[in-house]
Amino acid sequence: ELQQLLESLADTALVLIDTAGTSQRDLRLGAKLTGIASTHPRLEMALVLPILLSVAFGTIEYGYFFFVKHTLQGAAREGARRAIVSGATASDVNSAVTNVMSNAGFASSKYSTPTISPSDWTTKPAGTDITVTVAATWSTIGVEPLPDAMGGIAATRTVQGVTVMRKE
Repeated sequence: ELQQLLESLADTALVLIDTAGTSQRDLRLGAKLTGIASTHPRLEMALVLPILLSVAFGTIEYGYFFFVKHTLQGAAREGARRAIVSGATASDVNSAVTNVMSNAGFASSKYSTPTISPSDWTTKPAGTDITVTVAATWSTIGVEPLPDAMGGIAATRTVQGVTVMRKE
């Protein structure tokens, strides 16, 4: 009788099944639920497909996020290596950062100009900490296959790489 009832409701958008009074250890309940799932493979797919797609798109988005983060960190490191050498200029640092980012496939319009601190770093004595920061906004540099509401990365998120080295 359950089979006939389910077939008559096949075109209905939502069917609620009340299992009040049955225990999860009741073997008959498992058989009924198995019958429902085998009767409606579309129902099964409709329940599982959104979850699988969310996991797949989330994996793509977060994997790409870590690639971007790693690239920005590498660019900041190379910029800091240039900055700590005596006689270095801001264009040397920019050149090092641009080289790393372009080798990774990012145009200079995708990220901000490296920030070097302290601002008077070229005149600081040896042993001074020099910080190089390379940043980008996710909406500019990232991909967004997953909406924010489903766990995606917000378009306003800033991704940055920061490196601190001592001046030689």
